[in-house]
Amino acid sequence: MSVNDTSTYITLDGYVELSKYRCLYFLLLFTAYVLILCSNSTIVCLIVIHRSLHEPMYVFIAALLTNSLLFSSALYPKLLLDVLSETPVVSYPVCLFQWFMYYTLGGSEFLLLAAMAYDRYVSICRPLLYPSIMRKANVCVCLLLAWLLPVCQFTVSTVLNANAKLCNMTFSGIICNSNVFKLHCFPSRALNIYGICRLVNLVFLPLLFILFTYVRILIISYRSGRDVRRKAANTCLPHLLVLISFSCLAAYDVLLAQIESDFPKTVRFIMSLQVILYHPLFNPIIYGMKMKEIYKHITKLFCPIFK
Repeated sequence: MSVNDTSTYITLDGYVELSKYRCLYFLLLFTAYVLILCSNSTIVCLIVIHRSLHEPMYVFIAALLTNSLLFSSALYPKLLLDVLSETPVVSYPVCLFQWFMYYTLGGSEFLLLAAMAYDRYVSICRPLLYPSIMRKANVCVCLLLAWLLPVCQFTVSTVLNANAKLCNMTFSGIICNSNVFKLHCFPSRALNIYGICRLVNLVFLPLLFILFTYVRILIISYRSGRDVRRKAANTCLPHLLVLISFSCLAAYDVLLAQIESDFPKTVRFIMSLQVILYHPLFNPIIYGMKMKEIYKHITKLFCPIFK
């Protein structure tokens, strides 16, 4: 069967039978969504309000946490409705929108982490040039590029896939990731090549740049005094933890897309939840606990409540 009607609905086959545990899963996801919104928005607001946090490093952290807010807000409302539904379905346009948001924000995350790595490199390895390099205008350019480049690249794929013929109306997953292309009647070789180029631009090149900057930071820190090593450890460790976490989840998502349909549905469901639950909560915890200035403002904000 070939389908072009945008009102046609696709069955989401990634959900296990939730008859007994439907309310429990809903409560878990709803609690996670509330925690994601509260934790990320709290740190973003603290960075916006306090002038002492109006530095490039904290601006990039605020952008990274804003990414988590956008990511969760694009996926969780539909996810919560699907958990309560007897037969979860999604229209093809909504599925494409989920795919677009999912990977656009993922690409932005890698670019923002690359900008943060460069900020730390200049701060530690070129401290005298830091004020002239990391000016407000340059920071704004980095932020715009980190968001606009993925948007432009994924918009092309979204437009080209909008009119694709569908022969499969059952989607193996709970959110529309790269498996959405398995619904198409005729896989596009050109789009596959474009996808590889996009992967190189938004993932591999930023990762190589990040590795290069942190190797340079490590070398400079090793050759310098204790104060430089302490500064490098205090400011770079949270970024490295977030980078490792997100890189593992990105690889995890690629693996998830390659899992065959006969893989146990329960395991696939739990694996899918890890991708959308773990990282949006991990970022605010790491930056809230490991960044001293942010932690200081958090304790000032919440300590009076518990007195």
